[in-house]
Amino acid sequence: MGTVKKQVWIKGVVARLQQKEDGSWLDGVDNLDQYVDNDTLHLTDSGIDPEVLINNTTYPIPIQDFDDEDIAIKLDKYQTKATSISDDELEACTYDKIGRAKNKHADNMSDKKFQKALHSICPAKHTANTPVLIASGADDGTGRKRLVRNDIINLKIAFDNAGIAIEGRRLVLNSQHCGDLLLEDKEFRALYTNHKKGKISDMYDFEIYQSLYSPLINKTTKAKVSFGAVAGDGDLKASVAFVKKRVSKAKGSTKMYSSKAENNPTTQRNLVNFRHRFIALPQKQQALGAII
Repeated sequence: MGTVKKQVWIKGVVARLQQKEDGSWLDGVDNLDQYVDNDTLHLTDSGIDPEVLINNTTYPIPIQDFDDEDIAIKLDKYQTKATSISDDELEACTYDKIGRAKNKHADNMSDKKFQKALHSICPAKHTANTPVLIASGADDGTGRKRLVRNDIINLKIAFDNAGIAIEGRRLVLNSQHCGDLLLEDKEFRALYTNHKKGKISDMYDFEIYQSLYSPLINKTTKAKVSFGAVAGDGDLKASVAFVKKRVSKAKGSTKMYSSKAENNPTTQRNLVNFRHRFIALPQKQQALGAII
């Protein structure tokens, strides 16, 4: 019965992780779960974009080699610290305390997944194919320029100039930028109605979402700061843009680790934690953008 219950809890964690993803800014991103083997994602890079000829009159038609390359990517590992629940607590509790703890583990792993995913998708640096723009609104009193609608329009223009596909464009606003628009833009306030899962509305070819977490980009170098780093001088929170079909995600195994109180005679406490494998990343450093 213990094995059966453990399997049920694992399924519950997997379902809750999926529930968090449904309707979020990661929903609809290219899913590559079928290419995961032993918690490693295997991708094939052809290394070629076939050239298209129009009204060709020269024969024979030139030949382009189609060379495949296997790329193995180990999925990120998300682990929670063990939660301790004593038998005394369980005896006095009127609800399924371990079940409640299971949901907390899933929620916290989900939060870290989204943080790492958005950081991975954020452009590494400013280029023509990965534009990083600086907001142009009024100073907020700290030296930071507020985001205004024109900044989103300028990002659209930068994507257009780079030849980035219009279909599937998404912009994930950080909390500062979302607040900027709510304070200054009545039209944006009217759109801000369906935001429980982070989805707001569509603006200028972008599906607009919001996130409490945001990657950091240095204002001077326009280069992304490493994940988890403390903001330094000139590091600003970024809103991140991408195209759905140019970003991939994949999940691997989810495991539960536990020990019963009966096996811990000195502490008489139950321990439980989880490990989950997942990754989200751009297929290439192209069709990405950011505003800081």
